[in-house]
Amino acid sequence: MKLVDMNRLEMENILPGLKARFVNSENMTVAYWYMEAGSDFPLHDHCHEQLVNLVSGKVEVSVRGEKIPLDPGCLLVLAPGEPHAVHAVEKSFVIDVFYPIREDYKKE
Repeated sequence: MKLVDMNRLEMENILPGLKARFVNSENMTVAYWYMEAGSDFPLHDHCHEQLVNLVSGKVEVSVRGEKIPLDPGCLLVLAPGEPHAVHAVEKSFVIDVFYPIREDYKKE
């Protein structure tokens, strides 16, 4: 068992307008993303399955040339290797879950 208070974890600056907190389990990474309105996570892909859960705000995820708008409560499942980009239409809070662990987001 592992209890983590995400509010006590240090916030990391990832890109302009994008901050995050990360926690890892034995097999997964959870990311809390804080996105300022107008910020962008550029087109990228990775070997991880990803669940994008919009908690608040509004984002647009570009996948295969299609812009997918997400409103609070929407969850988008991305397959490993699927190129995608994210644009924050409004100030937004997103929780991502990655499987397997994102080694590039590990601190410990």
